[in-house]
Amino acid sequence: MARAKNPPPKQDPATESFEAGLKLVSMHPLFAPFAMRTHVIRSGQARYPRQGWAVVSSNGVIVVHPKRSASPQEWLWVLAHCHLHLGMNHFQARLDEREWSLACDCMVYQFLAALKIGKPPDELSGVPIGGLPARNEETLFRHFRENGIPPMFPACSLTGTFESDMVPEIEAPYYHGRGSRQVDWQEVFGEGLRNAVTAAVESAGPKRTDPEGARKRTTAERARDWFISSYPLLGAMASAFTIVEDQLICHRMEIGVAAVNAYAREIYINPAAGLGVEECRFVMAHELLHVALEHQKRRRGRDAELWNVACDYVINGWLIEMGIGRPPLLGLLHDPELKGLSAEAIHDRIVCDLRRFRKLRTFRGVGTGDMLDGDIRDWWMSRDGVDLDGFYRRCLAQGFQLHCEGGRGLLPAGLIEEIRALSQPPIPWDVELAKWFDHRFPPRDRKQSYARASRRQSSTPDIPRPRWVSAGLDPERTFGVVLDTSGSMDRVMLAGALGAIASYAVSREVGAVRVVFCDAAAYDQGYMAPEEIAGRVQVKGRGGTVLQPGIDMLERADDFPRNGPLLIITDGQCDAFEVRREHAILLPEGRSLPMPARGPVFYCG
Repeated sequence: MARAKNPPPKQDPATESFEAGLKLVSMHPLFAPFAMRTHVIRSGQARYPRQGWAVVSSNGVIVVHPKRSASPQEWLWVLAHCHLHLGMNHFQARLDEREWSLACDCMVYQFLAALKIGKPPDELSGVPIGGLPARNEETLFRHFRENGIPPMFPACSLTGTFESDMVPEIEAPYYHGRGSRQVDWQEVFGEGLRNAVTAAVESAGPKRTDPEGARKRTTAERARDWFISSYPLLGAMASAFTIVEDQLICHRMEIGVAAVNAYAREIYINPAAGLGVEECRFVMAHELLHVALEHQKRRRGRDAELWNVACDYVINGWLIEMGIGRPPLLGLLHDPELKGLSAEAIHDRIVCDLRRFRKLRTFRGVGTGDMLDGDIRDWWMSRDGVDLDGFYRRCLAQGFQLHCEGGRGLLPAGLIEEIRALSQPPIPWDVELAKWFDHRFPPRDRKQSYARASRRQSSTPDIPRPRWVSAGLDPERTFGVVLDTSGSMDRVMLAGALGAIASYAVSREVGAVRVVFCDAAAYDQGYMAPEEIAGRVQVKGRGGTVLQPGIDMLERADDFPRNGPLLIITDGQCDAFEVRREHAILLPEGRSLPMPARGPVFYCG
């Protein structure tokens, strides 16, 4: 009888209600731009108001009471209250702080009541907003200073007392890299108001049946049109992508600002991020360069998150130097000290400080990369028979040519080098492997011999002619193959690699090859004819692969030349190994080794 699985632990009702309220705030068109830039803390270790609900700081950190139980609508009201303090510019230094805080709270109450947003908690619902003697903060503040606070006026602060719920800056963990101290909260509030008005008009207006008339030009679409009409370097790339601006989709895919799927040809822009046209140009150029420069293909088994961060530093530096759009504050990774370095060099630097760089925020979010994975690369073909990578390379090369011919401005030297490098067709792995064989096994000298005469010339039939003969097989002319035969090896890749090795060995007069099979243990197959290697390989699939015993076996063998090179074929899913003689490694495309390689590595795919 199958054993029943334990159900996942359920959250307490208070936490579920809070998370539901937090979701309502992030989905509301007015407060969604705030939700992308603020950080909410609900922890007993934070300094929360003991008698109240929440406090908000000028740098966008909101600390809520961790044990308060309320409905999602009440949490929506509390969090909206905090966001309005930021958007209405209430963080001002005043001598009479108590009167100013009360005036600000009253205006927030009035604003939320007019728009019918959320529901105030019971202990905060008795504020007489209908009888306020003023309509703005300044006038009400002066009224409280001149006449005093009415004795029966309740405490309407989120602290539960007359103390202000607006506090100085709060340092929050995992809140680095957002640039929240430079956020123009009033501009964010204006963006939220525009979103709310647009949503209200769309919901109240009649539905259009004309698809062309119903289509509206969003900020992202206007930014893409600018690339097509005014920036030829990325114009062809921009025209090939579909823009997805759906807040629900972005929320489900955990996309904070933007992301790109090179295989589906889609750029995701979260409308809740509140990007302007200039910021959207910067973000769109950022995502397009990820695709055009083949950053996903160049990862080669590196950590996806750290590689994404390294590529972001390179691209953002170029875009700021070129002056494309305006860099957004949310998710921007830029360091002038890294100027001129490649993504590979930056990645080697940041792996030395994982605790810091894993907390950085990309345009997608903290701990995630904005380059999405896909699974249609292998079958995607354009109408003229070009594969996906070739299509992107051609778009970038044509755009670069038009950019230079039109005199559209200077480009960074590093970007020009990468574009020119991508324009050249990559050298196939088997050609590189052939060069390795040529260097290790140069052509042998041939000799002429009269032991078996060649055909005599018809003009001089009596004169014997010597025949060109080879020098015979040289036992020192051999190499060793350490072959990973575990179940994780790709059979198609293995067959192609062994076929190439056999043909190269035969053409370079290698009589025999010393072969060792490795999976959980090493199996010495002895010397084999090159053409027999592919036919005798069996993938055993015993689990983990340990290659070091097979390497040591060849290096210590008495019947194997001391200067004989080794060729190691593996998929990278093995333990670290060390080779003390000349060697090369053959890996599948996109894989990596568990240690730095000392010899040449050929990526076959």
